[in-house]
Amino acid sequence: MTVFSGQCLCGQVRLSVRGEPLRVGICHCTDCRKDSGSAFTFYGIWPAGQFEHTGETGAFQGRHFCIGCGSRLFSADAEEAEIKLGILSEAPTPLTPRYELWIKRREAWLRPVEGAEQYEEDRR
Repeated sequence: MTVFSGQCLCGQVRLSVRGEPLRVGICHCTDCRKDSGSAFTFYGIWPAGQFEHTGETGAFQGRHFCIGCGSRLFSADAEEAEIKLGILSEAPTPLTPRYELWIKRREAWLRPVEGAEQYEEDRR
């Protein structure tokens, strides 16, 4: 079984997910832009039971971050875990976005991901 692992910038929080993600996407919405401090967020979603982490995190509106270095890490509920894929140890990641959300907010200089479904706002 495939295992993806990663850590925050300071190494205090470590996480792993087992198996292939349910879905991989990019989001250009205002919240994701502010949360990432970038033009979009690149993330993967796994069943919650395939996700684990160690180390103390803080949270704001369900988004977990390292309290030491501030790295944005994941969101999780009883069903799914959404992992920010930039924190994975393997770079570049072998995971490819299959969809893009909120493309009406995508920067004009960014091109659509080839083969990815495109949504003006959220997936329907």
